Amino acid sequence: MTAATRQEVLSLYRRVLRIARGWQAQSGVPQDTHSERNYISQEARTLFRQNKQIGESESIRKCIQECQARIEIGLHYRIPYPRPTHLPPLGLATQKARKLRSQEKRRKQAQPIYLQSHDETS
Repeated sequence: MTAATRQEVLSLYRRVLRIARGWQAQSGVPQDTHSERNYISQEARTLFRQNKQIGESESIRKCIQECQARIEIGLHYRIPYPRPTHLPPLGLATQKARKLRSQEKRRKQAQPIYLQSHDETS
């Protein structure tokens, strides 16, 4: 990891923790605010520690893009949890390609970047 990339990753980590400290739940209930703050902090710690050993610059770049996307979506919708995608069963396969393997491949390709690590930790 280059020094610039390291600095960018640490900057993102600090930004997420700052967002968690100042987070207010949409419902306005103090208990919801506390649980959402804890979720944001724990999710950041888990994912950053999980991805600590990544050495390839392309993989690091994807993780950075995912983090930035999750930050922007969370701030925009005021929901700290990843927004699930709802794909109907066999909804991506063509009439000729109804095989399970090709369906799973298409589903993986259609998955938004902000949900890449969510499936790995769930």
